[in-house]
Amino acid sequence: MNVFIPALGYAARHGRIILVLGLVAGILLPGIAVTVKGWLPELVAGTLFVAALRVGPRQAVGALGDLGKSAALCAVLQVAMPVAAILGFRLLGWHGGWQGLLATGLTLMAAAPSISGSPNLAILTGHDPAPALRLLVLGTALLPLTVIPVFWLAPALGSPAVILGSAARLLLIIFASAAAAFLLRATVFRDPAPASIAALDGMSALLMAVMVVGLMSAVGPALSGDPMALAFNMAAAFAANFGLQIAAFFMLRRRGSANAVPLAIVTGNRNIALFLTALPTAITDPVLLFIGCYQVPMFLTPIMLNRLYRRR
Repeated sequence: MNVFIPALGYAARHGRIILVLGLVAGILLPGIAVTVKGWLPELVAGTLFVAALRVGPRQAVGALGDLGKSAALCAVLQVAMPVAAILGFRLLGWHGGWQGLLATGLTLMAAAPSISGSPNLAILTGHDPAPALRLLVLGTALLPLTVIPVFWLAPALGSPAVILGSAARLLLIIFASAAAAFLLRATVFRDPAPASIAALDGMSALLMAVMVVGLMSAVGPALSGDPMALAFNMAAAFAANFGLQIAAFFMLRRRGSANAVPLAIVTGNRNIALFLTALPTAITDPVLLFIGCYQVPMFLTPIMLNRLYRRR
């Protein structure tokens, strides 16, 4: 194990480059991307395990000290926002065709919790990762509850039985990954050295890079087969991700929030990949191109919004 720690520490120091390489590999190597896609549930569980192992049970519980405000913000982000999106799409008449697919992708995005890398994105932009960590832990834990009203209002996502089954599977994945990591942290990995923490950061970057290859499985073929659809979905993904981040940033800054940047990062960067572990492929496959495109602004946040966030 000691042999790999320096290599993983190197991966941690160059995490942004590794994630970009994963994006490029997913686009240029569609065959490998399709193969990795079949392992997405395991990769999602792996990233949750590494994140929980890195944080540890005490820090995770400590990060939820302000439970009331965190829960209220989770309700706004994961319930009010997707419900408003569903009602808005109904008023617009977005039921079928490309409009229906975009509405489904945006609804899943709005209903998802923070990505596991949101605290790291906050660090990369020079801000406190604790607010992002709070919403990551609480939002992921509450997801089986917050998705129920969202799915109930969106029949295209499945019947009530599918909703409860999806919530149960998500809860099982989250609980099993976090419980295994916390048990290991409490017994074998009690007081990790800084080099070990850096190794976990490197492992997380590598897992996320491999996962993004699978998430980009629909992007490579679209580049050569349907470039217009790719351009449309890419534009929609950038508009949704960066639009939410920028709007949340200025709204929170106007209210005098000291955590405007990490909370804005969470608002725009959502872990849609979690739904790939629970929803039927008949629902996720048609929007996989949007999900793949959504990974691009997600991993480019520290680069493209760096000037705005660092100025704050």
